Amino acid sequence: MKNFLFIILVLVFLVGCNSAKNTGERTDRIPTSEQDTVKIANDDLEYEIIIIEPGFNNWLQTIAKPEGYYSQEFLEGRNWQYVSEWNRRARLPSEYGNMYDMTIDYDQSINYGYEVNYKLYYYFIYFQLQFNQRLAGFVPRI
Repeated sequence: MKNFLFIILVLVFLVGCNSAKNTGERTDRIPTSEQDTVKIANDDLEYEIIIIEPGFNNWLQTIAKPEGYYSQEFLEGRNWQYVSEWNRRARLPSEYGNMYDMTIDYDQSINYGYEVNYKLYYYFIYFQLQFNQRLAGFVPRI
């Protein structure tokens, strides 16, 4: 009887040690890819957007809605709201820390084109979902 209890205790101990291991890493994050830089440039308007965010390019290609899903007007409207709030937070580092490093120069009177607005919109969505932020009064939607 003692041997039986001892074997049961050893088995419970071994199973308990190997069951759930918490590595402290989030498992809901998108795996990073080697190409984590998204660059958008237009020589005619002399602008350039460079997004360096680990995992964003992979997320954009696999999870975001395809180009054309939202109209350019919708994207411009949302981007203006997101840029306004982003810039407000970037100017208040004592309140928001270094999460918002730089302001974004986005002028509503300039037609940046669909691609720029699409990628900027989805960067804001990615940022909000990954870092649990809200840049507007509504839940970000993919």
